[in-house]
Amino acid sequence: MMREEKRGDSPPPPEEVEPIRVMRIIARLNIGGPAVHVSLLTAGLNDAEFQSLLAAGQIGEAEGDMGYLARQMGVEPVIIPSLQREISPLADLKALLALVRLMREYRPQIVHTHTAKAGLVGRLAARLTRVPVVIHTFHGHVFHGYFGRAKTRLFLALERLSAHWTDVILTISECLREELIGYRIAPAGKIRVVPLGLPLDQFSDLDDERGAMRSELVCSTDTPLVGMIGRLVPIKRHELFLEAARVITAENPQVKFLIVGDGERRAELEEMAAGLGLADAVRFTGWRADLPVIYADLDVVVIASRNEGTPVSIIEAMAAGVPVVSTAVGGVPDLLCEGKFGELVEPEDAAALAEGIQKALRRGKDDRVDMARQWAYDQYGGARLIDDIRTLYRELLDR
Repeated sequence: MMREEKRGDSPPPPEEVEPIRVMRIIARLNIGGPAVHVSLLTAGLNDAEFQSLLAAGQIGEAEGDMGYLARQMGVEPVIIPSLQREISPLADLKALLALVRLMREYRPQIVHTHTAKAGLVGRLAARLTRVPVVIHTFHGHVFHGYFGRAKTRLFLALERLSAHWTDVILTISECLREELIGYRIAPAGKIRVVPLGLPLDQFSDLDDERGAMRSELVCSTDTPLVGMIGRLVPIKRHELFLEAARVITAENPQVKFLIVGDGERRAELEEMAAGLGLADAVRFTGWRADLPVIYADLDVVVIASRNEGTPVSIIEAMAAGVPVVSTAVGGVPDLLCEGKFGELVEPEDAAALAEGIQKALRRGKDDRVDMARQWAYDQYGGARLIDDIRTLYRELLDR
């Protein structure tokens, strides 16, 4: 028989529910889309429902450190020095043990890894500690254009093995998903697409920034300014950009070129630019944190890579209203809607890249640029990414 509630009795206090603990792991917070992505997710999924911890490895000597962005968002990463870019059995074992200790202390219900090295050791640590849900995101891959045949086969074998420890594999574009299925990384049903999400509001109004970069470069407002933004590493093919610049300046010496970023190839590329007679036409800026200032004055943004996932510089350029020219590789055709939102050219063809840049300069900021801008905000805004991942986490935990 139920007790009759006396008038004036207070209802029992609601039972407090602890937030779901998420551990996010990335190899390193170097300059690039993955660092932005994980910082945004860790900050956004830190509320009454989720509690997020970000673990990251050590930045390489020639890399730009993007840890400042995480801290600006209120995220203090746990740094694991042994989690490094290079393959080292001893360091990798130390990283594995460090992650196992951290997981036993933090007791996450979800482990979500990003990038290859973190994906391998992080997923193994999660299985060793019996984490209920394990997810990995491919922001790109190294299965062509990076290494020789033997090393590539090794990486494929490791990724296929790691897929057995994973509940869901995420990619950032449909094209990348199809490539992973083609490489037999995992069954198609295990691989899903969740596009990148980025803090794009900083590019919504650049009127106050216009002219600052041109003043720094000492060039007039009518000087065409073409830029390439990213790490100075072989896969990005900056030499193709320089060859295209040589073709363009032979016809139009007024055009100037910016290479924004740094990395292992900087000295080599500066020497190459001088050898091509481009010392006065090309400016190397190094790493820049003030990207709105850069985009505000650019007339065209270029990608010359031979392999890509979803380049952040393209999304940022579209959000800033800057025309884009890119090689048709990786996830770029998806990103530019097969050429609807920018010029796509064949990879490894400097003449085609030069023609694409000249075509973009002639077209200027037309209706296509306006459509691309709206597309970027709708598809790649940070709020959309956080909502997508929140829904995924709930689904996998319920399962």
